[in-house]
Amino acid sequence: MVHSLELVFDDATETAIRAAWARLAGAGIAAPPLPARPHVTLVVADRIGPGVGDACAGLLTRLPLTCRIGAPVLFGRDRPVLARLVVPSAALLDLHAAIAAAAAPWLHPGPRATTAVGRWSPHVTLARRLTADQLGPALRIAGRPAELAGRLVGVRHWNGAARTAVALS
Repeated sequence: MVHSLELVFDDATETAIRAAWARLAGAGIAAPPLPARPHVTLVVADRIGPGVGDACAGLLTRLPLTCRIGAPVLFGRDRPVLARLVVPSAALLDLHAAIAAAAAPWLHPGPRATTAVGRWSPHVTLARRLTADQLGPALRIAGRPAELAGRLVGVRHWNGAARTAVALS
């Protein structure tokens, strides 16, 4: 299991994303199971050391950060992941680069390539492992509303092995 540093949304934005999860579930498309929380993954590694919170603490003063949740996107070909793009503003890209640099010494064996600066695609996951029959309905559901204004308010460390999340402070 992996570890990650993740941006979390304010309550209103999280509620809107959970509503999309519920609409997908109502159409028979599996959304992330509870206790999953909508988030934007910043970095992923096999393990993240305990000093990462202190290393990133000064950067958290950049939050909250407004964001726009835009178009639906698919990752992968066979049984893809459905997500919504988080429009990569200059402030969001700067925050990602700063956190990636500050966290680097605590990422073991290093960050996954998909979260590296310059290769990162900020998004919020809506459903995983879609079948070909689910693609059309899922995209119709996920694309509404066309754009969502939101706020990113915190960073957490997700430990996938222990299935725990700890807010950075």
